[in-house]
Parts: sequence; structure tokens; C-alpha cells
Amino acid sequence: MSMSMELLDHEFVAFITAILQIMASLFIFLLGMGFVAILFMYLADKHQTSHTIRRNYPVIGRFRYFFEHVGEFFRQYFFAGDREEMPFNRAQRSWVYRAAKNVDRTVAFGSSKPIRERGSVLFLNCPYPTLSEDAKETASVLVGPHCEKPYRPASIFNISGMSFGALSVPAVQALSNGARMAGCWYNTGEGGLSPYHLEGGCDIVFQIGTAKYGVRDEQGNLDDNRLREVAAHEQVRMFEIKLSQGAKPGKGGILPAAKVTEEISKIRLIPMGEDSISPNRHPEINSTGDLLDMIDRIRTVTGKPVGLKFVLGADNWLYDLCDEIKKRGPESAPDFLTIDSCDGGTGAAPMALMDDVGLPLSESLPFVHNLLMEKGLRKRIRLICSGKLINPSDAAWALCMGADFMVSARGFMLALGCIQALQCNKNTCPTGITTHIQKLQRGLVPKDKAERVASYHENLVHDIELIAHSCGVDEPRKLRRYHARQVMENGQSISLDKLHPYPKKEQ
Repeated sequence: MSMSMELLDHEFVAFITAILQIMASLFIFLLGMGFVAILFMYLADKHQTSHTIRRNYPVIGRFRYFFEHVGEFFRQYFFAGDREEMPFNRAQRSWVYRAAKNVDRTVAFGSSKPIRERGSVLFLNCPYPTLSEDAKETASVLVGPHCEKPYRPASIFNISGMSFGALSVPAVQALSNGARMAGCWYNTGEGGLSPYHLEGGCDIVFQIGTAKYGVRDEQGNLDDNRLREVAAHEQVRMFEIKLSQGAKPGKGGILPAAKVTEEISKIRLIPMGEDSISPNRHPEINSTGDLLDMIDRIRTVTGKPVGLKFVLGADNWLYDLCDEIKKRGPESAPDFLTIDSCDGGTGAAPMALMDDVGLPLSESLPFVHNLLMEKGLRKRIRLICSGKLINPSDAAWALCMGADFMVSARGFMLALGCIQALQCNKNTCPTGITTHIQKLQRGLVPKDKAERVASYHENLVHDIELIAHSCGVDEPRKLRRYHARQVMENGQSISLDKLHPYPKKEQ
């Protein structure tokens, strides 16, 4: 018995010794390979001429690129303050996450918002706020009174344009189902109408971009038969002609051939295996008359409201548009205008356009509202606005300034779980929202995220109502410019109705 035990002990020691020898050999091998790799990088860095840092500091200089890359992810967790980040700071994102998860949205000990900062908006509470029993539901507004099938949206806050292709299948499914649960509309973006938009059963706004995806013929021109097919879906409530968007005004898109899958080809009506290049404007629209003719054509073919989307830059065309509408009659007017802000978002855009072209919503919304009032068209044309309106105070400000509806894309992306990783243009989105890599999409479960979309919408609208009731009105549409003030450079605030006076025709 003892001899057997000794034999087993000897075999065990031999086994462990063999394992250690193998591990030691492997370690030496890997160490040698690492030395060879470092030597190779050293020689490559020393003799290349493209990068000064790597030439002067071989191997070590490569860490610069690594730290530069990981810095994007670490800043928001370890270094940036709650109100420091762009495009959305931690405080803004945290509110959306809590609203989407339907958890406690209260804060303690005091506000972290710099209320004396230039541009801050302060709402004016009244001594007799609206009691709960006196509060009313938000008034509904009719869009397209001259259409065969006008539309009366159920919500003041809706989902802005995001194309299938830019977003993944599960993301579109979650948004579509969430929009139905929330009772809001979902804009398709310019990528056409996919079955994933339709499957949720929500109201849909079909966006017509410069490439006419989904409603084009083989030459890329608008096809009336395709328009009728899209309009035949009861869920499709309105059509939006996109002239420009805040993140890239005057810039068309490029869909690389590698991304033109069979499914994308079928939805967008473009050939597979070829780059799809969107013009930077609608080639057939060269004047105000052409623009109104296009609106009339689409409205006649579909029988549904038709509007325009743009980021405001030069404003003379709007004066011309109003004058031409006066000549033709109010029924010729667009049924709505969607005003985007220059700080709007997109999957990818040139920095020169993203940063420095177009006007912010803070200037364009009051201007357009006042212009339509002066021209007697404000009741005829509904105003929709977008551009970083992801929190209740921002949306309430828009109502004060004259908006009928607000739309958001990035707010609902955050509700889906977006962590602002800034990977939208690289197909490597870690949350599965803007990637077509199925391994990454797996983490986005449409059923669960749809509930978050609906909760975010419900809580945001609820808090807009809180602001309205604090200001003494019984529903949000009654908010006016005199209900808020904006902080100026000297730290003092001024009433919004003095900063942006109403025109004389304003009632």
C-alpha cells in the first residue's frame, strides 16, 4: 500500500514538473517573440518618416495613439465633471437613463447646473401653480387641414429621423414598438421604409431625402407609383422632404458598396454592389416655385400632409416661400416645417459642417415662428423642432418659443442604451444600436428596450407638464415666452419675450 502511494506521489511530482517545464518553455518563447516584435517595431519606427513622435521615440511613441483612443472612454467615467462633456454631459444622459428605466429621477442637496451661465433658461414659477385636479391633457393639433387624410398626432414629443442601415435591425424594432406603446410617431429617416419600421404598429413619418430612397425610379427620380405604395400603409401619416439637416447642411451621403446588402438594396431601391451617393440637394428643386410644386405633387399623390426639414442658414428663401404661398393660396403651403439645429447629430459628417455651418435652434425657431406670424401663416403651418432636446427643460423651452412638436433622435438612442461611445461611424457600436455586427447586436433585446423607449417618452412628457403647471398653465401648449428668462453675459436674466419679441400680429 505504501509503495503504491509512493508511486502515485512520484507520478504526481513528475506531472507537475513536466507542466512547469512546458510553462517555462512557453514563457521563454513568448518573451523571445515579444523581444523580436519590439525590435521590429523599433526598426520600423526609427526608419519611417510619417510620424515624428514615433521616429524620435521608437516603440514608446506608439502609446500616444493607444491613450488617445482609450481616453474617449475613460474621460466620461473618471475625469469629466457632470456638466462638462459634449455633445451631452453626464447629467443629461443620466436623466435619460433613469427616465428610460423608470427609476427615481429626483436629486438631492442642490442643483449642479450653473444657473448663472450665459444661455441658461430659467422658468418662472407663479404663486398659484396649477392644481392636479385642474390640469388638462395637452391639446391636440391638426396637421394638413387641406389634405385628403390630415393627421392629428397624439404626442408633442416624437422620434426624429433615423434610417434603417444607419441603425441596426433590433434598434429599429425597439423604437417602432416603443413608439406604439408611447403613442408617438417615428420618422424613418431618409433610408426608406423597412418592415422593421412597420412591425411595431406605430405612426410613421416617411422622410424623402435627396436620393429618394424607397420612392425612386432606376434613374433616382421621384416615382409616383412608389409614393402610392408607401402611402397605402395606414401607419404612414406624413411625408417630410429633407432639404438639409443640422449635422451636415449642404452635404449628401455615401453608402459604400459593402453596406448595400440585398435587404438594403430592396428597401432603398438601389443596385447591390455599388456605392450609393446622395446628391447634396434635390436636383429637380431649383426655386421656390419648384419646391411648392414638389410639395403639391407629393400631397396630391399620397393624400397626406407634406412638410419640409431644414437647418436654417440664409433666410431669404423663407421670405420668398411665404410670398409665393400668398400668391398661390394657403392650401399650397407646406403642412409643417421641421427646424433642425446646427448642433444636431448624425452617424458621420465632416467636422467643418458639423461644427461651423448653420444656426442653432435658439435663433432659428423664434425667427421662423415670428416670420410665419408676420405673414399670417402660423396657424396654417405647424412647427416641429429638433436638436439636443433630450431633457424636459429643453423641450419646454421649445414650446415657449413657439414649437408645436419636438422630435429627438439621440434622446431615444440613449433610452435604448447608447453610452455616447462615439463609434456610430465605425460599425463598432458597443451597444448594438449603430452596428450590423450580430455579436454586438445580441445585447440589444428589442422587447426590453421598447419598454425603455416608452418609459423615457412618458417621463419626459410628465416632467414637461410639471414645468407647465409650475408656471401656472394647465397644459404645456399654453407655455409662452414670458414664462421663461434667459441668462445673459452679465449674469442677469431677461424675459424671452423681450429677447425675442413677438411680432405685432401675435395674439
